[in-house]
Amino acid sequence: MIPWPAPTVVESSGRGHPSGLRPWSRIWRYLVTAITALLFLLLVFADYTGEFSDSAASESVLGGLIFLDLLLGVVALTLLPLRRRHPFVIASVTAALSALSASALAAAIWAAISMSTRRRWGGTVVVGAIWCLATGIYEVIVRARVADLAVYPVPWASGLIAIAIYAVCVATGFYIGARRDLLISLRERAENAEREQALRDESARGTERTRIAREMHDVLAHRISLVALHAGALTYRTDLTRDETAQAAGIIQDNAHLALTELRQVLGVLRGGQTGDGTAEPAQPTLADLPKLIAEAREAGTAITLQTTDTSVAAWSDAAAGPSKTVSRTAYRIVQEALTNARKHATGQPVTLWIEHSGDLLHLDVRNPIDPRARAASPPGSGVGLIGLQERADLVGGRIRHGIEPNGTFLLQAWLPWT
Repeated sequence: MIPWPAPTVVESSGRGHPSGLRPWSRIWRYLVTAITALLFLLLVFADYTGEFSDSAASESVLGGLIFLDLLLGVVALTLLPLRRRHPFVIASVTAALSALSASALAAAIWAAISMSTRRRWGGTVVVGAIWCLATGIYEVIVRARVADLAVYPVPWASGLIAIAIYAVCVATGFYIGARRDLLISLRERAENAEREQALRDESARGTERTRIAREMHDVLAHRISLVALHAGALTYRTDLTRDETAQAAGIIQDNAHLALTELRQVLGVLRGGQTGDGTAEPAQPTLADLPKLIAEAREAGTAITLQTTDTSVAAWSDAAAGPSKTVSRTAYRIVQEALTNARKHATGQPVTLWIEHSGDLLHLDVRNPIDPRARAASPPGSGVGLIGLQERADLVGGRIRHGIEPNGTFLLQAWLPWT
């Protein structure tokens, strides 16, 4: 249970019991308690003036007891606002006041229920003992004084009734406390579920952004490297004929158009699987499209030596629709990035591509000599492409290795699971 709120707090605490209730939602509790206390006081007054009308108690003594009963009842009622901050103390004090005041019993009932919502047996037992003791004191001292009896026998019925009332208060408080804890638990679970869903959504968005960025890099880097290669030839080759210049410009134009087309295809993921012209997003390239990629690279002037086995060649087309389709796409992107890097950083150098399919493993080996002069004149690389290849390999359970060999050859190797 949360502490009793300050009067100025108007917002909800969200912990099972509101910290900013409307005034009426608090006032009605005190009104019910006050009315119950008045009923108890009327019953006591009727008891004093009826059953003990023939006693020796004077009217002044009877009036004093009624006044004391009412005064202690008011005191108990004014202590109720503190029951949330000090539940055990207020329950004990109000129970003790009921020893001399029947009207204080109403506040004691409310305080006992409020204390029991914490479901702590130690305090519940202590307050219960105070209830029993207060009942005995009221019966033995107060009523016996009014009846002018030396010893007033404690009626067992009164004691049993007091215990029953207290048991009902405790059961009610335990039920309210369990219900509050359940509501708090359900609210926390709902909030945790919302937070987890938000984290999953953010993670999915981040993963999708990474995937789109990776695809854009693979597509554009390949096409832009071809454009840069032929544009560089037009810049430094002054001995080209008119036809050769037109042919190079045509290649630049074609690759620029292809770059824009493939860019629209990649961005089609952001439009619900639709490309810019309204057609469905095309399938991603696989090893079955590798001959076309090699042909484009050779047309651009890169000498490529392909070394493979008949088994590997047959597996290219089978993988396009089989369970290894994702691995086939990954292998295609690895070869594409290797050829792009060779054009950018080793212009004019031959490239050797080795593809081997052995059992459950696909091995790729791409290497090309490094020309320090061509490397110095090449555009700066960010290394994002190789990082993207590592991510792709990790996603399919494979691994890659790349670096410059002692003989000055750049080597890119990949091992991918082929199921």
